[in-house]
Amino acid sequence: MSRFSFQISATDGSARTGTIAMQRGEIRTPAYMPVGTAATVKAMKPEDVRRSGADIILGNTYHLMLRPGAERVARLGGLHRFMGWEPPILTDSGGYQVMSLSELTKVSEEGVSFASHLDGTRHMLSPERSIEVQRLLGSDIVMAFDQLVPATARREEAAAAMERSMRWARRSRDEFDRGGEHADCAALFGIQQGGLDEQLRKSSADALIDVGFDGYAVGGLAVGEGHEAMCACLDYAPGQLPADKPRYLMGVGKPDDIVEAVRRGIDMFDCVLPTRSGRTGQAFTADGPLNIRNAKFSEDQEPLEPGCPCPTCTKFERAYVHHLVRSGEILGAMLMTEHNLWFYQRLMQGLREAIAERRLTAFAADFLKRYRAAR
Repeated sequence: MSRFSFQISATDGSARTGTIAMQRGEIRTPAYMPVGTAATVKAMKPEDVRRSGADIILGNTYHLMLRPGAERVARLGGLHRFMGWEPPILTDSGGYQVMSLSELTKVSEEGVSFASHLDGTRHMLSPERSIEVQRLLGSDIVMAFDQLVPATARREEAAAAMERSMRWARRSRDEFDRGGEHADCAALFGIQQGGLDEQLRKSSADALIDVGFDGYAVGGLAVGEGHEAMCACLDYAPGQLPADKPRYLMGVGKPDDIVEAVRRGIDMFDCVLPTRSGRTGQAFTADGPLNIRNAKFSEDQEPLEPGCPCPTCTKFERAYVHHLVRSGEILGAMLMTEHNLWFYQRLMQGLREAIAERRLTAFAADFLKRYRAAR
């Protein structure tokens, strides 16, 4: 099998469905990637994540380089072996966490100097170090290092960060290509930046295309700009990127955000929402989110979502899950997370089938009407 390929099997408007083929397995698109920040999808065993329908998960460069350390993971056989997950893994570059979690951050042309949120020790994360860490982890899809600013930042600030990110993209490409044995079975994605400015996004896309990547991410969204502004950006940003390469919307999102983004040509997603929400008592359903902590569920004998085929819904009633969550029992977080991951993967399967059958407009309208009805 080749190192990396992307085959589009059907389109419906701007939406596409297809397959990414890599040495560790195939990824059906549109795809949702559960987030395994610290070498685990929280409250889930790897085989149960796979059973939910996930073809790929996400690991985090920033967190894993600090604990347990990328060099240690490499000595122990790489991230796949370390966490017991055989299919592909995408690792983000660490740039977002450096900006959002770290104190005393200093950005320079070299990279980002920061204090660890764990113990205050100083570190430097540069394009070269980010690629090195991802290679040590054994990532299948490696992300270029970029500088993130809020989507609502002033144009001058967004332009400066975008231009620096494009210089870092070239350095990421050069470091990846230097790269040793693992580069033969990994792919490298570039990240488009530019805030909400169409021309900056176009300049970023052109610079990335000039460098050349296996796939392209739309970065810098879902950081406070709001749903309407995000969708307006997605009306043009994906179309600025190569049509024959995967397009990945980073950090998104809510189920209705995913549907809207797929309609606009996005192929890949990641978000902590289904796992984080599961641990805090929120279940996703076709009729909108459900807060299982509410007292009205204390004697409810329905499953979390009637008709859902997930193990939680086929075995347990709302009343029992309500009891577990209100009691702080670990099993409550496990069952809620399991249901949410199944919900997300069922949504992706529904989107893939709708695109293949050229009925996405009707599918999206029906889903959004029902999902948003409770608001």
